[in-house]
Amino acid sequence: MSEETRSETYAELASVGPYGVRPGHALITMVEPHPGHEYAYNRWYEDDHYYAGAMAMPWMYAGRRWVATRELQDLRTPEKSAVARPVTAGCYLSTYWITEGRYDDHMKWTVGINKRLNRDARVHQERTHVFTAFQDHEATVYRDGAAGPRDFHALDHPYAGLILQVVDTEGPEERAALLERLRTRELPRRLAGSPAAMVTLFRPTPLPGDRMTYVKQVEGVDTRLTLLWFLERDPRECWTEHFGDLESLGADAGRVELVAPFIPTVPGTDRYVDQLR
Repeated sequence: MSEETRSETYAELASVGPYGVRPGHALITMVEPHPGHEYAYNRWYEDDHYYAGAMAMPWMYAGRRWVATRELQDLRTPEKSAVARPVTAGCYLSTYWITEGRYDDHMKWTVGINKRLNRDARVHQERTHVFTAFQDHEATVYRDGAAGPRDFHALDHPYAGLILQVVDTEGPEERAALLERLRTRELPRRLAGSPAAMVTLFRPTPLPGDRMTYVKQVEGVDTRLTLLWFLERDPRECWTEHFGDLESLGADAGRVELVAPFIPTVPGTDRYVDQLR
């Protein structure tokens, strides 16, 4: 394909299809660097992969990295988790928003670019994907109604912390019922007067068959809900008062498999790497 033809194709693709700002989809990926490789992993992700393997891709328009120091890892529940084994596994979390309606387009690109990155030895191998899933957005619940940042701002706004919560239900009907109850009753009550400004709720989507082999297929496609709590305070400062009992949220309709607090990384630095173990 000539350079001119390639350029014309880009113009053609940009002129059709959805192009709103709503985060219709997300990539949520929690990763554990292998012992002794923490600094190398962080530098690879900061200096190359965050951009080449994520933000440079079409329709992925916002991203943020988060870290769980050992102190934050020790706050996680439940002790026996179907997501993280042990529950402290996965000290780095990356979250990305994808334009609504552009999941399939984005996936075609991401599979292709990751094959190329692997071929060019630009993928750090000394890591384990603990929880990696593309997700479809189901709802966002705000503490302050129409005031304050929206969900499409969430990964750019300087939030002081984030909680990843994963809930498994018995089936699709149970998940739908739990989602409605959380959206209309339980989350508004929880958010009122709390340091959390919003909660975004997602359901996982299966990864394509030609995904990279080091990423396992997504579990709980029909039964799981993923919640992201965006905090205006460091979770260590307010955990007991506001979030220490999150394991009970939705427990009567399923099982809470993970409640994990994080703080944002400082882009371009190795801050917190020495506090992971």
